[in-house]
Amino acid sequence: MPRITFSTAFGRCALAWENAVVTGFELPEAAVRADDDGHAPDWITALADRVRRHLAGEWQDFSDVRYDFDRVSRFQRQVYRAALAVKAGHTRTYGELAAALELEPWASRAVGHALGNNPWPLLVPCHRFVGAGGKLTGFSAPGGVRVKARLLALEGAQLLAE
Repeated sequence: MPRITFSTAFGRCALAWENAVVTGFELPEAAVRADDDGHAPDWITALADRVRRHLAGEWQDFSDVRYDFDRVSRFQRQVYRAALAVKAGHTRTYGELAAALELEPWASRAVGHALGNNPWPLLVPCHRFVGAGGKLTGFSAPGGVRVKARLLALEGAQLLAE
């Protein structure tokens, strides 16, 4: 599957694609690999530019991106599509996302697990989800909660001090 790496204000990111869909995204510091493609299609180059702009503080909405949802379970697909509705500058709890999906409150753990396995962090904004009471909880992308807090601050989200 083709992949490119590119520099951003946060560090080097990577995009992977197949045919006309995005199959993966990596936040900094994405490793440069020998099999990286130096000739990305225009739509991938444009998406990389949007990521650069977002990470430089010019918020982008990535809900129009064609994701390879066939690579994830039906439940993950539901979670990721619902997550795309939460825009920059806003946060929701895992419980609120479970409720939006008409799931029982205990399903917030399953929602958190799905977001933790998101193959498109940042693009599908799993960083915009917090624990009950606004507590910053885990973030599976490199840098963990520190990067999550940095992304939320970049987007202007109001964070509660502990």
